[in-house]
Amino acid sequence: MKGHILTFFDNLYNRVEGFWSSRKTWKFTVSLIILIFLIYMILITLNRFHWLPAPLANKIPTNHFYAVHLAFSMLLVIEVMGLVFSIAHSIARSVGKQFEIFSVILLRQSFEEFVNFSEPIVWQEIQQSIVHIIVNTAGSLLIFLALGVYYRIQKHRPITRNETEQFHFIATKKIVAIALLLIFVLMAIHHTIILFLTPHPYSFFNTFYTVLIFSDILLVLISLRYCSTYHVVYRDSGFTLGTVLIRIALTAPPVYNVLLGVGASGLIIALTLVYNLFSPEIEKEALFKFE
Repeated sequence: MKGHILTFFDNLYNRVEGFWSSRKTWKFTVSLIILIFLIYMILITLNRFHWLPAPLANKIPTNHFYAVHLAFSMLLVIEVMGLVFSIAHSIARSVGKQFEIFSVILLRQSFEEFVNFSEPIVWQEIQQSIVHIIVNTAGSLLIFLALGVYYRIQKHRPITRNETEQFHFIATKKIVAIALLLIFVLMAIHHTIILFLTPHPYSFFNTFYTVLIFSDILLVLISLRYCSTYHVVYRDSGFTLGTVLIRIALTAPPVYNVLLGVGASGLIIALTLVYNLFSPEIEKEALFKFE
């Protein structure tokens, strides 16, 4: 019974991932983002000239940088989808995707500063925000650099050589990924509805990062069924702490958010380096556990 359930979700996940990762879906998604961006730019322009009806004009801003903010939000949605699918392949890879998303969020926060300025931009308005823009951009670049190091030093190894156990582990991660995908879609629908009903909606990505913290902890617990070595448990728990630090950084004030994000990226690099230092012993102990 257990094998049939895992096989069902394994096939379901493979179909959904295959559809999302196909070139046809990717081209359609990017084309849709371009279309929405252009339509929003046109609507903002029309609203600047007061050519929109009152009900719609109240919902459309008059600053074109809101369109840039929307574009980055849509790009973040694509990154989150990639994160969800990466969970089934590698916990380490999914952690890296979370830092990728955070680096894009920092860039988006830089552009958020521009929505407070008039058009065209004048120095007198921007000078008080320039420090935040520079810090967020520099922090995003540092995390981008840290991720390059992080991915290069990764050594992906199965936690067991027992093929049945390995399949069960991967299939279970796929169930978690499907659950996260469902939660993400429901949250996106709910956030969109709230966005049209109130001028002060909740922060979507901040809330979803909280969900990611619990999913990371769940994955750590699941991995214990297949490998209970101290080093693996410590590394995965440390990765979860890195996720928690990102979540705190999302709500931290300027500068502190960057320090927390860069510090968290340094943490996962240090964890990976120390883990790799002992990986031969870990691999031997873990892989033969079920033989």
